[in-house]
Amino acid sequence: MISRRLYTAFGSFAFAALLAAPAAAQVKVGVIDTQKALLDTADMKKAQAGMEAKFKPRQDKLELLNKEIAEVQRQLQTMQGKLSPQGEAELVAQGQRKQKEAERLRQDLQEEVDRERQDILGLASQNMRTVIQKLAEEKGLDLVVDVGTTIFSKPTLDITADATAAYDKAHPAK
Repeated sequence: MISRRLYTAFGSFAFAALLAAPAAAQVKVGVIDTQKALLDTADMKKAQAGMEAKFKPRQDKLELLNKEIAEVQRQLQTMQGKLSPQGEAELVAQGQRKQKEAERLRQDLQEEVDRERQDILGLASQNMRTVIQKLAEEKGLDLVVDVGTTIFSKPTLDITADATAAYDKAHPAK
């Protein structure tokens, strides 16, 4: 996703350049919450649902492992002093194996989710940037700034909903 620093730097540079323009020139500005516009698209909602469905079995397995670990810990507490040293050692080893398996699964799952999310957001961000540029041209805007870098703006300048609608039209969810 395009970083806020880049928006800030670009917005500051563009604003300074506009201030240097002749006073008679009227500047049309649009304000957008890029993150909201992007996350509200049908494409992103579908991608989110797809990711949840794709990773649910592994998430369920992780939850099951966590329950099994909790059960081993409960058994160790309730059976303390009642188990033979060998029985207690086996239960401890079983808990440690399950913890290692859960940690590996958690790390692998997180890495894959992060990688897929970055791929989806990268492509969608490029598409949104193109949509915003086209929308700015259609509306005759000289400058579009992200709401994250804006201290104040009139609600009439907000093009977030327009950008979401334009994105959905240009990139329908399949």
